Amino acid sequence: MRGRWFNFVVPLCAAVLVFATPAFGKGRAEHVLLVVWDGMRPDFIRDETTPHLAHLRRAGVFFANNHCVYPSSTNVNGAAIATGDQPQHTGIIGNEEFRAAVDAHKPFDTSEFPGLKQIDPALNARYMSAPTIAEILHRAGIWTTIAGAKPVAQLFDRLRERESDAGKKSSLIYRGKAFPESVAARTVEVLGPFPPRHGFPNDAQDRWTTRALTEILWKEEVPKFSLLWLSEPDLSQHDSAPGSMTALAALKSSDDNLGRVIAALKEKNCLTNTDIFVVSDHGFSTIDLAVDVAARLRAAGFDAVRAFADQPPRGQVLVVTLGGSVEFYVADHDPVTISRLVEFLQRSDFAGVIFTREPRPGTFTFAQAMIETADAPDLLIACRWKSQPNEFKVPGEIASDIGHTAGQGSHATLSPFDMHNTLLASGPDFRRGWTDATPSGNIDVTPTILFLLGIQSPHEMDGRVLSEAFRGGQPAPAAKTRKISAAHERWQQTLRLTTAGHATYFDQSNGGQVGQRP
Repeated sequence: MRGRWFNFVVPLCAAVLVFATPAFGKGRAEHVLLVVWDGMRPDFIRDETTPHLAHLRRAGVFFANNHCVYPSSTNVNGAAIATGDQPQHTGIIGNEEFRAAVDAHKPFDTSEFPGLKQIDPALNARYMSAPTIAEILHRAGIWTTIAGAKPVAQLFDRLRERESDAGKKSSLIYRGKAFPESVAARTVEVLGPFPPRHGFPNDAQDRWTTRALTEILWKEEVPKFSLLWLSEPDLSQHDSAPGSMTALAALKSSDDNLGRVIAALKEKNCLTNTDIFVVSDHGFSTIDLAVDVAARLRAAGFDAVRAFADQPPRGQVLVVTLGGSVEFYVADHDPVTISRLVEFLQRSDFAGVIFTREPRPGTFTFAQAMIETADAPDLLIACRWKSQPNEFKVPGEIASDIGHTAGQGSHATLSPFDMHNTLLASGPDFRRGWTDATPSGNIDVTPTILFLLGIQSPHEMDGRVLSEAFRGGQPAPAAKTRKISAAHERWQQTLRLTTAGHATYFDQSNGGQVGQRP
């Protein structure tokens, strides 16, 4: 068993300090900036719409075979980027999850954990099961600044009661809210209140958040680590589709904000000694089949709901949408209902890959998908996908549960268009003008940044240090791709995964009835 903190408690105990001291890093940079473009597909890096991003790609390293974790959702990958771990170790497997300790009736947004204090303050202490990059840096005496136009940014820095000097000096802004309170007051005084969203692109909120980072959090000094999480192009691609005029305008909006942070670093004489990472949480697809999965189940005779009653009857199925994936929580974990549910999904036109807690014919287990957690549902599916292009000639179409309609964009499947996402890095520590074809992933971001900052990880993370991309770096680790399959009667599904070093990445997975082309 790997050495790790299985019951990580917030706040961290002082005994942990021995694990997180500067020890082995070889980075030349004095600062690291991580910029997240939510929902950015790597094939949309173009000089016309993303000139600053295209320049960074040419100036640094482009990771051509990067992967998000499954499910390919924002909060899941926010946690993975923040910790360097797969969902089975972060404890976050969906943008929404059902946890009876939080709400006994309905799912909740996993990025809104400060609200759990109103339920039970102890819930915050065990909300995630792995330490984040900001928490590790604070314990090593390094303060941080984090700003996000989405609440997912707070997954990087969860502590509200700070003990260390570095933690007390650190600042967090997420969707207009700020911590500590002094930062909130100063930000509103200079920038005004967080603007409401008026149509798409969501440029006003993203620009406000970018200015909050550069004009407020960086006013006196640029810290060793900063994070900026932009909401675009995700929001616009959901509202329209990848490749639409609105989505292209959203790409330009995010690129403008990238230009603003680069200009701010240059103005503060920090640009030449800053390593800049740009990553997306996931890719994107177009919906070609919109399904109300709960309604489909009810039509087939299941007691399916979107919220439990006070005492749900045995076998009632709570259906939780993740867009391109769907969670199923069965009251009392009734095995008869679970078996019926598997059989129904294997005959459906929307299920692509079926995952179950326990091995069942024609399914993969949660353990095989690295999503086995204490709060996981009884069953989870990734919806079916295909490579056909949408009306804007952008490939990748999926089936999706409620939330968006056919023709709009979504994600969260095991489609390669959802699972392969953007990652590039540029700065004094990285090769120039180099494309890294070695498999990489969102789980590699935190291990790599910690290494560059000279901080020993407190446990062996699921991700690896991307040392082959460093100037004078090590040879790339050997990569190996394999495929696993599961079949039952007329159902079959396959999962392709790749390893590089000790890290594992999911390339794609799909399924369907034998003889039926997905």
